[in-house]
Amino acid sequence: MRQPSQLGEFEHLLLLTLAQLKGKSYGTEIRKTLKQLINRDSSIGALYATLERMEKKGFISSTLGEPTAERGGRAKRYFELSAEGKQALRETQQQLKTMWQGLEL
Repeated sequence: MRQPSQLGEFEHLLLLTLAQLKGKSYGTEIRKTLKQLINRDSSIGALYATLERMEKKGFISSTLGEPTAERGGRAKRYFELSAEGKQALRETQQQLKTMWQGLEL
C-alpha cells in the first residue's frame, strides 16, 4: 500500500487553485486567482519552482502553447491538475477533516 500524499501548504494551495480554474492555466492566471480567492501574494519565481516540483511528483502536467508576438515570441506554459494531483487533494482533505474533528477553538 502506498503512502498517502503529504502536501506542503503552498503546494496544497496551488493544486486547489488549479482545481478552481478547471483546466489548463498559465502562471499569471494562477497567481491572479490565488490573490483573488484568498488574498495570497506569491512571487512568480516561487510559483514556478513549486509548479515544477509538483510536476516532478506527478501532481500536475504542463504543455507549451503557441509563441505569441506580445510575449516576444515566447510561448505560455499551461498547467493542469493530474489524476494523482486530484488524489493528493482528496487525501489531504480527509487528513484535515480527521485532524479538525472534535476541535473547538
